[in-house]
Amino acid sequence: MAEPLLQVRGLVKRFGGLVATDRVDFDVAPGEVHAVIGPNGAGKTTLVSQLAGELAPDAGLIRFDGHDITRLPVHRRALRGLARSFQVTSVLKGFTARDNVALAVQAQAGHSFRFWRDARRDPALTGPAAAALERVGLAAAADTPAERLSYGQQRQLELAMALAGGPKLLLLDEPMAGMGGGDSARIVALLRGLKGSLAIVLVEHDMDAVFQLADRITVLVEGRAVASGPPEAIRADPVVRRAYLGEDAA
Repeated sequence: MAEPLLQVRGLVKRFGGLVATDRVDFDVAPGEVHAVIGPNGAGKTTLVSQLAGELAPDAGLIRFDGHDITRLPVHRRALRGLARSFQVTSVLKGFTARDNVALAVQAQAGHSFRFWRDARRDPALTGPAAAALERVGLAAAADTPAERLSYGQQRQLELAMALAGGPKLLLLDEPMAGMGGGDSARIVALLRGLKGSLAIVLVEHDMDAVFQLADRITVLVEGRAVASGPPEAIRADPVVRRAYLGEDAA
């Protein structure tokens, strides 16, 4: 059996007396969509922030692609092939869709923005940007300023920015937050199209989307992983049904 792409062992994060991540273990296989669910305050975003390198764990181990990345900074993790998108869109509203993605390519390569005017004509940036926009269905909007895109299109653009560096694993923190049904359906279709080409850790409150997309699900409650397994097992788990899905376990 192939080694997991991501391995998390005994991860702990405390904020004063609050244990936000409580000895969490889980694996993500290459090409897998692994959802992380749980009620508000369960520690999902704190967990993702530790995986991305934005928060340092107090204890535990994070291995990615065979390497210990527990203490690596964000940019070093990005160079190894780990990318993240956020709950709140982070696109640059005054730049075109193409420029936003090209900037992401440049940043992920570790380059400064000092010569950005010339870089806008650099095929090493514009080529991957065009490919990423095509991949998320925004090729026709390449020259559109981000501020003129709909909210759903801005979330698609953020996905293009995350994909532009060719990551091996994508961390998605509530990619459908604030969306209506039509936009959510487009993001689900987009993520379904990415399945198998890279691994995804998906934090999401939309349970319909989670059960459509996830190969495996880990459930957090008060910072602790109370269950992990395929969607059908999670649906049937009485602890999960009581703690999160709001159902009678009987």
